[in-house]
Amino acid sequence: MNYRISQRAASLSPSLTLVIDSKAKQMKAEGQDVVGFGAGEPDFDTPQHIKDACAKALADGFTKYTPAAGIPELRQAIADKHQRENGLTYKPSQIIVSCGGKHSCYNVILATCQEGDEVIIPAPYWLSYPEMVKLAGAKPVIIETSDKTEFKVTPAQLHAAITPRTRLFVLNSPSNPTGSVYTPEETKALGDICVEKGVLIMSDEIYEHLLYDGATVKSVASFSQAHYDHTIIVHGFAKAWSMTGWRLGWCAAPEPIAKAIDAVQSHSTSNPTSFAQKGAVAALTGPQDHLPKWLAEFSKRRTYAFNKLNSIPGITCVNAKGAFYLFPNISQTGLKSAEFCARLLEQEKVAAVPGIAFGADDYIRLSYATGMANIEKGLARIENFCKGLKK
Repeated sequence: MNYRISQRAASLSPSLTLVIDSKAKQMKAEGQDVVGFGAGEPDFDTPQHIKDACAKALADGFTKYTPAAGIPELRQAIADKHQRENGLTYKPSQIIVSCGGKHSCYNVILATCQEGDEVIIPAPYWLSYPEMVKLAGAKPVIIETSDKTEFKVTPAQLHAAITPRTRLFVLNSPSNPTGSVYTPEETKALGDICVEKGVLIMSDEIYEHLLYDGATVKSVASFSQAHYDHTIIVHGFAKAWSMTGWRLGWCAAPEPIAKAIDAVQSHSTSNPTSFAQKGAVAALTGPQDHLPKWLAEFSKRRTYAFNKLNSIPGITCVNAKGAFYLFPNISQTGLKSAEFCARLLEQEKVAAVPGIAFGADDYIRLSYATGMANIEKGLARIENFCKGLKK
């Protein structure tokens, strides 16, 4: 039998974050003392009132199909959130609820890009962006950045990368994997160029609520009507409400694009899980008192990890302003990221994600969405590993 695999599927790289996390969990199951820095999910439980709302929906028999774009109650709650927090007016028909933030990104790219189009992605990037672009038949165009500019692309770089084929610019702030945050002024400058050149912006804002040291964010859609018309916001419930396994995200888009995304989703997944959507309504409309506590704990871990990393021979690190990742530079160790992470896992039982997965081979990604005891133990092992390299 000739099991021919499509070129699109064959061209994809597996998600190294999931590969690393899976291997670490397997080693733990075998009884090995592994410290995992790989997973991009909070270690806190979903707030109880959200779980209660979902449980009530199940008990009430809310287990059937819903509209493909989500239940009206949730779409309205999301529209209200954008009005209340971002000063953006969306009708519920402009909101599409999906099976996670990743699904929303894929829907946006699939609905707006086609063969011959180019999509500009600053590196380091979340590793799925280029693969999604390839699946749509378009071409990822990567703009390189480094820790010298806090991993932020400049207006000049963006302007130079735009061609007549450019369809979409991907903006992720706060960023996965670097934790960098664009200031409102920096965001507007990038948005201005996209408006001038007629390029759409996919603004991935899923880490919007996870900010430190007084950092602020402003959605690129909020600067003018023209910015609004050029922007598709992608968001989700995974990070700020610790709902990773619930698989619920959304996008907010101009009406024609929202209709196209609705059509794509109706033929791929149909609706997100019915009873989970009731939990999402509670997440947006219920108490938000969990977040300051989580942020205080994340900030404490971030500060410890940042200081510790910069004390380790061969490692330098800029501090994150958002999300829950640090992206240390390992170039002085003499190793590239894949070898560094493979040897680190083998020798010290520490799982980190190689930066090559994010388009930056001189770095590794460490998530501090894990307990302080794990962070202290894991960083001590990384220090031991790096000292061993110098012998």
